[in-house]
Amino acid sequence: MRNQMTQKAWLIGILLVLAILGTLLLSLNLGVIRISPMDVFRTLTGNGNEQNTMVLFQFRLPRMVIALLIGAGMAVSGALLQGVTRNELADPGIIGINAGAGFAVVLTIFLSQGNTADAGVLSIFLLPLAALIGAVIAAVLIYAISWKNGVSPIRLVLVGIGINSAFAALIVVFQLKMDPDDFTRATVWLSGNISGTDWTYVLALLPWILIFIPLGLYKGTSLNTLFLGDDVAQGLGTKVEHERRTLLFIAVALAGASVSVGGGIAFLGLVVPHLSKKLVGPTFERLLPITALMGAFLLLAADTIGRNILAPSEIPVGLIVSLIGGGYFIYLLMKS
Repeated sequence: MRNQMTQKAWLIGILLVLAILGTLLLSLNLGVIRISPMDVFRTLTGNGNEQNTMVLFQFRLPRMVIALLIGAGMAVSGALLQGVTRNELADPGIIGINAGAGFAVVLTIFLSQGNTADAGVLSIFLLPLAALIGAVIAAVLIYAISWKNGVSPIRLVLVGIGINSAFAALIVVFQLKMDPDDFTRATVWLSGNISGTDWTYVLALLPWILIFIPLGLYKGTSLNTLFLGDDVAQGLGTKVEHERRTLLFIAVALAGASVSVGGGIAFLGLVVPHLSKKLVGPTFERLLPITALMGAFLLLAADTIGRNILAPSEIPVGLIVSLIGGGYFIYLLMKS
């Protein structure tokens, strides 16, 4: 049975990779400026004209890579949080991690008089750090307030919802102090928007994804043990609180870095682990890789839809994801 599930996971992984490649090719073709598949191929092989080269390499490709990185990061973060809290409704956007990261980024923009996005390469690389600090502060507050002779998974989620509301209120306070242009830009960013990204943002986000997703995959066995309950995990020799803190930090780092570039993309970390679990089961060694691939695929597909459904206008990718994830969240609540 285990070998069958492993083979199924490999098959699903291959299908998801093919789906990602197909969506990439489709997304390269579509847009305000349509580029035929043959012209895309010529441009990618270095034989395209100047306009197509600029459109693909300076605008579309970096945006697609960012969508893949954020999708994988947010989805794995959600899977880790659901495993640590043993709660199917846990998600970095619901329990306050995204709000803490978003508040740190909005505060950074506010303190730099709204010019962070134009302040050069240094500020772009500092935004993930600011988001990580905000996410860590949110996580520490959640963990500390939840502590009562240990951390109850249910209490962790409930406290996280309260922390989420508090940071959301603080974000509004600082937005109201911004001038109208900065307020509009912050609002669009918080709704989940990756339209202004370039290769610099890719380089800023890539190290976080390359470091923390493999760390999360490596901790899959520990997550399986924690999911059995604290007493069972301790009986098996697991240092429960140490492992929980480590996994929480990995989830927080992935969510914080993703929010710093993509804004408040909610529900992705909630929906994707559930879909992956239905396909490959609850074992985290299989679940986490499939979750990363599915998260990357879904966000890339959502961004492709958002770019083209009302072209030349765009719908922020966060709104597309929220339309899907919000309905699924209500379904989970009714089911629970």
